[in-house]
Amino acid sequence: METVPGTNIKFDSSGSVFERFSPFISATDGLSLGQICSITGLEPFMIQNWVKRGFVPHPLNKKYGRRHLARILLISCLRDSMPIDRIGAILIYINGDTNDESDDIITEDRLFDSFCLSLKRYTDTPDMTPENSISETLASLEVTDPQATERLGKALAVMLYGYISGAYKRMSDAAFAEMVRQ
Repeated sequence: METVPGTNIKFDSSGSVFERFSPFISATDGLSLGQICSITGLEPFMIQNWVKRGFVPHPLNKKYGRRHLARILLISCLRDSMPIDRIGAILIYINGDTNDESDDIITEDRLFDSFCLSLKRYTDTPDMTPENSISETLASLEVTDPQATERLGKALAVMLYGYISGAYKRMSDAAFAEMVRQ
């Protein structure tokens, strides 16, 4: 994994992936749309569309906080492999209403970290299966409700398989482009 999924930022394997964004969010009381676009490489209209459609909560005073950024990163890293409605359904499956944090199994930033950790374990460990990677990730989380753990495991599996299939699609597209150039 060279870059943090959903971003154009170089991956650093130390600690929480999401925590590298915290100083910027805290220092400015949230990120502007332009800053989010710089981090993700997305166009502003895409993010605004996701907000309008309810996949990302509305920004507060035109600022995007932790929950916003985590949802945007999750959508960004999965959008090559599945429709936005399916990504939204996954997020609802885990955390219910976009604007209500009281029904969350896990915070979106921890969900993003869990996804990144599962992906890293899978890609960096020979003979690691996606299932084993997810099991190890779930074991490291402090989710005590077995039903919540099961839901989280199912969602992480869909996300990990989706991301992996998106990576293969990008490789296929690059191979095809190389083939037609010759």
